[in-house]
Amino acid sequence: MEQDWLIIHQGTAPLILSIPHAGTEIDWEMEDALVDPWLARKDADWWVDQLYFFARDLGATIVQTTLSRTMIDVNRPPDGASLYPGQATTDLCPLTSFDGEPLYRPGREPDALESLRRRELFHAPYHAALMAEILRLRRTHPRVVLYDCHSIRSFVPRLFDGALPHFNIGTFEGRSCDPSLTRVIEAACDVTQFTRVTNGRFKGGHITRHYGQPAKGVHAVQMELATRGYLLEPEGDLAPDNWPPAYDAAYAAPMVKALRNILTACIGWATDAK
Repeated sequence: MEQDWLIIHQGTAPLILSIPHAGTEIDWEMEDALVDPWLARKDADWWVDQLYFFARDLGATIVQTTLSRTMIDVNRPPDGASLYPGQATTDLCPLTSFDGEPLYRPGREPDALESLRRRELFHAPYHAALMAEILRLRRTHPRVVLYDCHSIRSFVPRLFDGALPHFNIGTFEGRSCDPSLTRVIEAACDVTQFTRVTNGRFKGGHITRHYGQPAKGVHAVQMELATRGYLLEPEGDLAPDNWPPAYDAAYAAPMVKALRNILTACIGWATDAK
């Protein structure tokens, strides 16, 4: 059954882009329970879908949701288990922003039944779509790269210290993909003007950890971008009048060029499989 919140673009290259957090849609019935609809959208991966739009020209498959992560975070395990035990993070149905601000009015938080409803309506179909595309491409390619697209503000003290590097490659400490793919992506990052770290603060979310099965020909990587690499981050506190900045194609052009080279390298790596 088609879902209007789920966008699937089918390509033929051995590359799938997952875009789980660029959406901003929130059920109107839910908005009354929120402290502030702007706050509930603040932590979106802003403009990531536009940033990677070129991937269609490379033959990539793209799976994305238009829903806000506040409704459901499809990059969290369905049982809600923490991906980073002992560190600040957000839940399957987030209750706070990245900065720790409550998203819901007191007593209006989603209960277990509501969380289950959202999981069945949104989380399960997203993952069914991802799996279907993996299986489709594996029928014609000996190995497939699942590239999970993310971004976050450069400074979020509750989550990490200092300025986040521009490129944050997550491979679940080397378990979600072949080491040679990691090296190919690192090399493509290292010839750019941008900074890079591998398996730093962001080691890969549920999508990377769950689907990355190198022995079965599925190699998953998370790419977390610091947003300053493609948009002009405001100074000082964020507010509705300065966040998010409008997407500026000229400002983002160096990052788009770098990402095109990274994805081209991923396709080349997968295509060279013996």
